[in-house]
Amino acid sequence: MGFNMNKRRIGVIGGSGLYEMEGLKDVERVKVDTPFGEPSDEYIIGRLRDRGLIFLPRHGRGHRILPSELNFRANIYGLKSLGVEWIISVSAVGSMRKEIVPGDMVVPDQFFDRTRQRKSTFFGEGVVGHVPLADPICQELSKILFKAGKNVGASIHKGGTYLCIEGPQFSTRAESNIYRQWGVDVIGMTNVTEAKLAREAEICYATLALATDYDCWYEESVSVEAILKIIEKNVTMAQRIIGEAVLMIPMERRCQCAEALKNVILTAKDLIPEETKRRLDLIIGKYIN
Repeated sequence: MGFNMNKRRIGVIGGSGLYEMEGLKDVERVKVDTPFGEPSDEYIIGRLRDRGLIFLPRHGRGHRILPSELNFRANIYGLKSLGVEWIISVSAVGSMRKEIVPGDMVVPDQFFDRTRQRKSTFFGEGVVGHVPLADPICQELSKILFKAGKNVGASIHKGGTYLCIEGPQFSTRAESNIYRQWGVDVIGMTNVTEAKLAREAEICYATLALATDYDCWYEESVSVEAILKIIEKNVTMAQRIIGEAVLMIPMERRCQCAEALKNVILTAKDLIPEETKRRLDLIIGKYIN
């Protein structure tokens, strides 16, 4: 393709409405087999503003996969195997605050996990590790996303808590009002699981949340037509933000994400099953070999 795989270090996971990246050049589609099964779709590899970029439609082309059905481990492992060190995760969310108006962008810095059916760790089957997650977002990457948003004129909010529910149903009005009492800022169904796995894979991860509507706590109703128009507007702006952000991402990482697994594996090396070692070599090999 004409550029080094080592420079293909930026991954983008696209959510509702963002199924491809405009402006991506020298495109090829790559199918990746992982020890955890199939990812959501083929990875789309190309150049965006002369930076290597790998794009994955989270729910598959045509939006075929429920949030609970997503193979999160395969998705993140696949990006890791392709050399990705930074993930920008684009996600449609509901707003839990009046100040976050539908059409706004949010770069959250915290998650609250209300999911129940997710496999959210690479560990298990003979190896135990406890990765720190006090700050689940890469602070360096989130700063870049926020600055990129400001540069392109987006209405964007820095920080806040993304509440992740199981779905696929939206919350009840009672749940929505209770969540607001907890102080959350946006609500979605996918990103917390990605963030946990990205941290275990030592990949920098940040969310660009696209507010499409107010959650049902809000008295006014929003038509489906209005939501679709906002999604279209949000996706266009998200692509502009990503195009700006890729130019700002440094060639070398200086954050702690790159060594997130250092000293977190508790299992004695000689007790880890050989099959588990082989399956997780990409993730933990440098710490146990």
